[in-house]
Amino acid sequence: MATQAHCAYCFESLAASLEKRPALSLHEVEALWAKYNTDPTITDALEDKSSLSPASADPSYKPAAISRILDSPSASASGTRSSSLQSGASTPSGTGSTSSATSQSSSQSNLVPKDAEDEEEQHPLFVAWNTVTKTGDHRLRGCIGTFSPLALSSGLSSYALTSAFDDTRFSPITAREFPSLEVGVTLLTNFEPAGDAMDWEVGTHGLRVSFTHKGKRYGSTYLPYVAKEQGWSKEEALVSLMRKAGWGGKEGEWRKVDLKVTRYQGKKVELGYGEWREWRDWVEEEMADC
Repeated sequence: MATQAHCAYCFESLAASLEKRPALSLHEVEALWAKYNTDPTITDALEDKSSLSPASADPSYKPAAISRILDSPSASASGTRSSSLQSGASTPSGTGSTSSATSQSSSQSNLVPKDAEDEEEQHPLFVAWNTVTKTGDHRLRGCIGTFSPLALSSGLSSYALTSAFDDTRFSPITAREFPSLEVGVTLLTNFEPAGDAMDWEVGTHGLRVSFTHKGKRYGSTYLPYVAKEQGWSKEEALVSLMRKAGWGGKEGEWRKVDLKVTRYQGKKVELGYGEWREWRDWVEEEMADC
């Protein structure tokens, strides 16, 4: 199941791309997110400051504060931290600048055993970006994913950028828009062929359909939350999905088409810019003490 740390990692990946700096790794984000939510105040003494060398010229440098946070026994714990910023809220500030120490990420190989990449959890996944207006309206800004299982460290980062910059339905997301964004991550599971086109449940299953009509092959998908959000019945969702694939037949004739339907599951988890920014500011404050 997706987590808010996964969402924070997507924000971190996009912010790093827009700011042209190295991003924190998924391992670092997960550990720091857990520490932030479990124990907002870090009391570890930040000793040996004089031994720290500048990190700006070395992307593989790992700031000492990150090392201490990640080594802390509570860094892997889970918890909930109340926030004054609501999910999806935007602020007038931009992505912000980062110190030379905070903007550096250690390579993942420095943080996990060599064989951890092979053991890393893999999932088909989708990353969606929305802009949130001052009135709270959500507008899709990009959504792209894959049905091929990918390691989350590379898959989330890759598709966070692909959905932000390469969704041909929209222009690329800009730094100016960044404070208005909300990200949604869906990890897909439980793929199985449906007994028939109606063998699925609204709000539970996503659909992937493929069919041939007049010698032309079609295919398309809707994620598990789409039909429920749109208020569609099963039939309305199927017709819309066929239209999305490019089918131009009459609405009442959809049943004449031999549909191959795969159903799957996955819960979307969302995070707004405000919550990510508050976490990232906390990280920067910790690093500033180095």
